Amino acid sequence: MTLYILDTDHLSLFDHNHPTVVRCVLAARKRTANKLATTVISFEEQLKGRLAQVGKAAAQPTQLVLAYKRLAMTIDSFVGITALNYSADADSRFREFRSVGVRIGTQDLRIASIVLASGGVLVTRNRQDFKQVPGLLLEDWSVE
Repeated sequence: MTLYILDTDHLSLFDHNHPTVVRCVLAARKRTANKLATTVISFEEQLKGRLAQVGKAAAQPTQLVLAYKRLAMTIDSFVGITALNYSADADSRFREFRSVGVRIGTQDLRIASIVLASGGVLVTRNRQDFKQVPGLLLEDWSVE
């Protein structure tokens, strides 16, 4: 069984109906030999972004309605997808990577640590940063 773990960028692409990403996600869901998940970090990033939009739109009723609609859509998109936790194993990996000089963003390194602790494949467009993490398997479903 392959565990595919969607990074925040691929969750956004899926939410925006990127045709290649949607096709790959639906195909992965159909195959019983595969499992699809995301991380609690990606969930946090998505929610923080939507909540920031709600905050900015508070004084504009039309924008506020749209911001809440998008927040609800984001919450709904997480129904039925496993959000992998930031475990003690992931935290240990995170700290080890920091100590040996892996210098990517904190949240990206937490995501990578969760993926490695889970034995999965990270599905992301962000190869530039994630390729710095030793042992991390990557796929990009946004390209043919």
